[in-house]
Amino acid sequence: MHKPTTNTPPADTARQSPDGSPQGGRSAPAGAGPGPGRPGGGHPGEGGHASGKIPMAALMTLIIGAFMAILDGSIVNVALPRMMSIFGSTADQIQWVMTGYLLASGVVVPVTGYLSDRYGGKTVYIVCLGAFTAGSALCSLAWSNNSLVVARVIQAIGGGMMMPVSMAMIYYIVPRDKIGMALGIWGIAAMVAPSIGPTLGGYLVDNFSWQWIFTINIPIGVAGVFLAVAILEETPKKSGLKADYPGIILSAAGCFALLLALSEGQDKGWTSLYIVNLFVLSGFTLTLFVIWELIAEQPMLDIRLLTNKTFAASLVCLSIATVGLFSAIFLMPLFVQNVQGLTPMQTGMMMAPAAMASGVMMPISGKLFDKIGALPLCLVGLTVTVITTFHLHTITYYISYRELQWILVERSLGLGLCMMPLTTAGMNTVPHFLIGRASALANLVRQISASLGIAYLTYVMLQRQQYHTAWLADTINYSSPAAASTLSQLQGLLSQAGYSPQGATGILSSLVAREAFISGIADAFVISALIVAGSMPFVFLLSKKRVEKQRALEYKRYAHMTPPGGPMPGGPPGRGGGPPAGAPQPAEV
Repeated sequence: MHKPTTNTPPADTARQSPDGSPQGGRSAPAGAGPGPGRPGGGHPGEGGHASGKIPMAALMTLIIGAFMAILDGSIVNVALPRMMSIFGSTADQIQWVMTGYLLASGVVVPVTGYLSDRYGGKTVYIVCLGAFTAGSALCSLAWSNNSLVVARVIQAIGGGMMMPVSMAMIYYIVPRDKIGMALGIWGIAAMVAPSIGPTLGGYLVDNFSWQWIFTINIPIGVAGVFLAVAILEETPKKSGLKADYPGIILSAAGCFALLLALSEGQDKGWTSLYIVNLFVLSGFTLTLFVIWELIAEQPMLDIRLLTNKTFAASLVCLSIATVGLFSAIFLMPLFVQNVQGLTPMQTGMMMAPAAMASGVMMPISGKLFDKIGALPLCLVGLTVTVITTFHLHTITYYISYRELQWILVERSLGLGLCMMPLTTAGMNTVPHFLIGRASALANLVRQISASLGIAYLTYVMLQRQQYHTAWLADTINYSSPAAASTLSQLQGLLSQAGYSPQGATGILSSLVAREAFISGIADAFVISALIVAGSMPFVFLLSKKRVEKQRALEYKRYAHMTPPGGPMPGGPPGRGGGPPAGAPQPAEV
């Protein structure tokens, strides 16, 4: 196997932690006693807090940006019809308000690891939050569809980077023995924001104007920038790091083509020349990207991270669970709005308890993760998710509001229990100086899997809808006694109401179409449950013992790249702080 590059520059000059120990500089020699101020020993490390507590002010500052970025991916949906009428746009033109954000936010994710290592996580986070806020201001001032799309792209450049940057920074400011709890709190943004986006967007559009879905970001973004400047500490920089321009270009082209194909495949046709060419282009460029990253002297993304079995298993489970998460977020509004006639606001209110349930469960799962590891939490959470998702295939036109709401709450409890451990178990095996690159890779996988999941479930739903339409049409005909009786009754009712009896056939056809649509959604939930169940075998690679063993192997493997700062922020060796017990300690420089 090709060895990882050895040219990663060392961290910048040392800083002082509150207790006077070096941060980002040289560690105590191997065999030195416990680091100051931390129960059980261990160097506070770069950005680690000697008290061993979670720095809540810094964590909440990072959550602000992550929450806003994810929220804006879903809040705009309900305002699209209003924007169409105001700008005089067609459906295809206005769709680029959403597609542009999706593409731009996905394209910038891979480069975030390099930018954080080169310029520091705090600097990059502040710039991203500033760009997102400026883009929001430009969106609120848009005078045409094209100007709005350009402003959304600016907004997405900042928003797309904030998730991986904020996740990587958490690993620098939080002790690793508390990382589960910290990421559980931070993960509320990823779980709750997509669900409440339509609700908040519907409220703002109905009671104010479409501009308010962007204007509301401005004061929050400005406050977030000031808080980040005042509270966050800069992460170690690698001043000699060179930009991997071929890698940046290839990854951007590949991600752009892939995400565009997934977002437009259903409209253009999956076998159309346009979509097929996009898939070919993405496959070609991403293959070149992988080859280049394996031979590059200073790769933008360390592809060899995927040889880490635990990290790779974590990414597989995360991508599959993301499909499960978005299946309900995407399919349920289609059902309740198109079949049961709920408004976007009512739909959001129906899904709000599920969002709150996952938000409550995330910190709880984080606390449990720190104590018992990922395996039991993931098994229970995924099992609940599979059962409740499969149960959604029983939906009918007559299902009650409360019953549907309760199923979604139960499902969200399962997702909230497993999503954070799936991510954290893999990230905990990655050496601290590669956390930025691993975070970018994990968030890229999440972004692509969400797009892939929605595209595939849409395809399944429409194909099954066509099947059920054909089956019902063959079953319900004039030779069927039940169909003839129903048609006769409809004609009688229409005649009594003063309408033409000829309309009975149209009503019967609409009922057939409605039932076929419901059956298509139900079948899509069955497929979603099977997909989530497919992640179960990989979960057994995420046990606590396997994670600790893999972490030790990774530190040995990357020992030659360990910067002079030595231990990882936040914890004693063997608990995720520095190189685990048994791993080679970096020599004093």
